[in-house]
Amino acid sequence: MSIAENIAQIRAMIAEYSLASGRPADAVRLLAVSKTFPAADIAEARETAQQFMFGENRVQELAEKAPVLPDDIQWHIIGHLQSNKAAKAAELAHWVHSVDSEKLLNKLQTGAEAGNRTLKILLEVNWTGEESKSGIRGTDEALRLAEKAASCKNLQLNGLMTMAEFDATEARLRETFSGVRELRNRMERELGLALPELSMGMSGDFREAILEGATIVRIGTAIFGRR
Repeated sequence: MSIAENIAQIRAMIAEYSLASGRPADAVRLLAVSKTFPAADIAEARETAQQFMFGENRVQELAEKAPVLPDDIQWHIIGHLQSNKAAKAAELAHWVHSVDSEKLLNKLQTGAEAGNRTLKILLEVNWTGEESKSGIRGTDEALRLAEKAASCKNLQLNGLMTMAEFDATEARLRETFSGVRELRNRMERELGLALPELSMGMSGDFREAILEGATIVRIGTAIFGRR
């Protein structure tokens, strides 16, 4: 199947699961994860499927692709971001999903301010506590960082991001995604913030993520194939 056919199929599934979650069919947005794939594949997805949201893991790779692709593409950094790459991320990306420390928060604020930009961010939560994954561990730390993020004038905190365990059962996936949703709800109540976004779910588990409230799903393999 072509990239356009894959995207059409995934969009249909997203709409189906959104309706099953009690929300409108267009409640969830597709973020096409283009990391390691060439700019030509991104251009094809944009031209043949009107896909404009793309996710990259590495700032260096984004820096290579962004200049050769149209300006209407919305770039999301979804991988672990080192603080020494934050200024470049703030220059090139529209969203950063993987904010997990005050140091990184401050670097992004400095970079966005220098470029006179507003950068949308999500806090990455390591809900499963896996050592191999980045992200905030612990509710208190998440609340503290959210409060700090809300005070950064060039950063717009929009919600949370998480990754579930690989090969988890459906019950475990639902538990993980619902836990992050409830943390987001608590942040809204206790901090008085509007946090509409939950970036949850990838090619293998986006159904469960949508059923538990995801608003952005990050799909790569099901669109572009295996890396």
